Amino acid sequence: MATGPRLQRRTWRAAVARGAVLIVGFVCMVAFAVVLARATLVPSPASVRLTHTNLHPGDSIRAYLTQPHWRDAVKQIGGNVLLGLPFGVLLPVLFPRTRGLLRVVLMTAFVMLTVEAAQGLLVTGRAFDIDDVILNSLGSFAGYLLLGRRLGRALHPRRHHWWQRRPADADADAEASADSPPDPGGPKPRLPAILRAVRKPAP
Repeated sequence: MATGPRLQRRTWRAAVARGAVLIVGFVCMVAFAVVLARATLVPSPASVRLTHTNLHPGDSIRAYLTQPHWRDAVKQIGGNVLLGLPFGVLLPVLFPRTRGLLRVVLMTAFVMLTVEAAQGLLVTGRAFDIDDVILNSLGSFAGYLLLGRRLGRALHPRRHHWWQRRPADADADAEASADSPPDPGGPKPRLPAILRAVRKPAP
């Protein structure tokens, strides 16, 4: 009987379903890229006098919160958080190597830093704002926890870190222990798999 997530099973139905999910994710990523470009890279000459560069984390957020109308604060803060939400959902689906909360947040921050730099240098009526990057990264954090983590685990096998023992290593150790005679001096502590690989002589 097959075990594990359904989308990772080696059946044609699972392969078709996995391919469909990846295609939908790719289409959503393209659509999101278009929306992101329109929201951040379209010139706004009327806003030249209103924009200013912000390199101090928290300054723009405090300015948003002190606006007389709370709807303006929700629009500014919520809009930036929502803009980062798709990163947390789509990155683990389309790019398995970016799975993990820290990797998703760092990748989002890198992309949005690039976008903000382009705004400040190339786009009329736009300015670099570090608080936008922070809010975008917060959105990716929420998106990953809400949906991205679950989708990534459903589509792709779990990653094994270098400090973790793989199932094949555990089976090999069990077979070696069963074949070797008992040690009269008692069991000796075993080295981690990574250290055993280093100490193993080359053939």
